Amino acid sequence: MTRPRSRLLAASRIARILLSTQYAYMLEYRAEIALWALSGVLPLIMLGVWQGSGAARQLGWSAEHLQHYFVAAFVVRQFSVVWLIHVFEEDVLTGKLSPFLLQPLQPLWRYFAAHLAEQATRVPFVLLMLLGLAWINPDLLWRPTLAELGLGIAALWGAFLLRFLLQALTSMLCFWSERAAALDRLLVIPYLFLSGLVAPLDTFPPAIKAFALATPFPAMVDFPARILSGQSVNLSGGFFSLLIWCLLLGPLCWWSWVRGIRRYGAMGA
Repeated sequence: MTRPRSRLLAASRIARILLSTQYAYMLEYRAEIALWALSGVLPLIMLGVWQGSGAARQLGWSAEHLQHYFVAAFVVRQFSVVWLIHVFEEDVLTGKLSPFLLQPLQPLWRYFAAHLAEQATRVPFVLLMLLGLAWINPDLLWRPTLAELGLGIAALWGAFLLRFLLQALTSMLCFWSERAAALDRLLVIPYLFLSGLVAPLDTFPPAIKAFALATPFPAMVDFPARILSGQSVNLSGGFFSLLIWCLLLGPLCWWSWVRGIRRYGAMGA
């Protein structure tokens, strides 16, 4: 019992130090992070488009449901952003990954901690943007119940983890290609259209909706956004989808890492 407990304490200490270090590092770039937060307003733009067209009302969506959904999608988008591949590609090409390999910590944990720290620095900027929305139109915001808030946060974290694992798997291609980030840019297209960022899945034709639900993208935006906005949603199905995709991508990431690190030929590896 002593050995597992000591390992747990050591792991918690490492996690605390890593997160605090990455948070301090992210604070140095808070102006850039503010710009990143401002760049994630696509759901709010799409809200204006849908309200202006009146198509949502024809599909059975009230103005209130539409507003709450896209504001919730905006929040989900803000806290599920993943930029791993761009940093990882640079580290592989420049050899910065080499010293990380010499340390007793799997390098992907370092990138994961950096994402969590970046999310923490986003909080005040997102709150200011939400206050701005409330000032422009108080009807855009609402008060979710404790159950909706708790389940929504859990789904949001699951969406972030799923996006991180998907991009981690794509990042492993950096060991075989110098332009692996180009593939990630191709994945942005299905992510935008199948996740629910540009349109709620209920507005899709049945065949396209069924196809979208067979992909991991709806779990990244539509599922947590519907929970936070208080709309009807299949909770068990949504969380099951998150779990299955994470369990599928996790081993694939590890397998790709083991194979890819053998090909890594940077100096010092």
